[in-house]
Amino acid sequence: MKTASSGISPIISIDRDAPHPLHQQVYDAYRTAILDRSLRAGQRVPSTRMLAGELGISRLPILNAYAQLLAEGYFESRVGAGTVVSRLLPDQLTSTKLRTVPSSQKALCGPRLLSKRSSLLNRFNPAVWSRGWGAFGASQVAFDQFPFRIWNSLVTRHCRRLKAESLDYGSPMGSLDLREAIAAYIRTARGVRCEANQIIIVSGSQQALEISTRVLLDPETSVWMEEPGYRLARNVFAFNGCQIVPVPVDDSGLNVAAGIKQCPNARAVLVTPSHQYPLGVTMSASRRLQLLDWAESSGSWIIEDDYDSEYRYESMPIPSLQGLDSNARVIYIGTFSKVLFPSLRLGYIVLPPDLVERFLAARLAMDISPAGFHQAVLADFIREGHFSRHIRRMRLLYAERRSVLIENIREQLGPETEIIGGQAGMHLSLTVDGIDDREITNHAAEQRLWLVPLSSCYLSSPARQGFILGFGSTPVEQIPEAVSKLSALVNSNRNGRRRKALPGTRMEARAGWP
Repeated sequence: MKTASSGISPIISIDRDAPHPLHQQVYDAYRTAILDRSLRAGQRVPSTRMLAGELGISRLPILNAYAQLLAEGYFESRVGAGTVVSRLLPDQLTSTKLRTVPSSQKALCGPRLLSKRSSLLNRFNPAVWSRGWGAFGASQVAFDQFPFRIWNSLVTRHCRRLKAESLDYGSPMGSLDLREAIAAYIRTARGVRCEANQIIIVSGSQQALEISTRVLLDPETSVWMEEPGYRLARNVFAFNGCQIVPVPVDDSGLNVAAGIKQCPNARAVLVTPSHQYPLGVTMSASRRLQLLDWAESSGSWIIEDDYDSEYRYESMPIPSLQGLDSNARVIYIGTFSKVLFPSLRLGYIVLPPDLVERFLAARLAMDISPAGFHQAVLADFIREGHFSRHIRRMRLLYAERRSVLIENIREQLGPETEIIGGQAGMHLSLTVDGIDDREITNHAAEQRLWLVPLSSCYLSSPARQGFILGFGSTPVEQIPEAVSKLSALVNSNRNGRRRKALPGTRMEARAGWP
């Protein structure tokens, strides 16, 4: 049985003592709402009977007001849809005297005080290269390969099981069923030592890092961060007033000795040891032990972001750093964004037992509890083996796409390009000499190539020039053409920079040549 929408009405104040009759009051309220665009074209309005009941007046004034609005073209009557705001309103209505003044043009009185820390972040203005969908998107997975039939059947199953208590707040730690499923999986697949009561469900790794920062770090405290490193993590630390210490990454991962030399008493370190972002290297065993020793001796914390470690192509997955920790110094962060799909917005934190209450209090202060429905679906998806099968299937798919991408890069971009970190994960990095990677990524977006400039991942200068290329969402047959476009952009940019550097050009003057 279909039920029609009840429609939308503006705020109508009925004053029986006013000089204007009731139908005029209703008419004026609707006309004003339409002219100031509170009501938009096509929006349905309530039936006269329903509106009369809401306003506590007879139906006759409503009928008269509606008739006048229909006659003047503000309303239109549609068969099967009732009465709606007219879709043919003239554009001139936007210039009427009744139009409200945009807030940006109003004279605002009084000081507009904001927090100091809000100024620590740039205004939200995504770069051109971060907005689109297409080849090389670093955060994109093979969405078309997701097991929709299985997932839909689980969603349907849980829809049928919904009860009244399902609509209440859930546990702030997250669903126990999901936490038990995650604990069983990561103990086996990632070598993480934990029980379900050490896990808190969050809305992705970004929230996990935000909660960790609030609990572990005070403003002005120092935190090591990989250089180059994850740009959005820098925002979390900056927003919380932390002092970021960029620690270089080499072929063995984070250079612990360099970090100790720069800032031996840092409160914490953020690392991606299984597949460093963005360079893709794996932290060596000796560096892992060295990092754990430093954390124990200095009383510091290690935040391990294990974002896509399930995908490894030339060896078995590398066990987590947390599994080596004998002094409960590691906070382990996992997410389903890369292994399932990012709009699921589910991740988790694995905590030392003595920190669970502190983290739970911080989590409660942020959003009380995670949404429950998809937690239940995901718990079944993991418990029934669908998750592991999906990982195995995607590992084969991504391995093929990775191999084709590397082959085409070597053929088309030549020896001046170095491929880094192609052994694992869903992206690899290229370093390219003699280019401006940000300029290229802006031009690449015009051709639907979604590259991340490697230089954007550096906090210090000079930064290495190059690109982060995701291969998760790029079908094999599209890779050769996409690499060809990239090669043309690189050559064009490099040649343009060389021409500018010739004697007598502006670049020559900037370089200080005679």
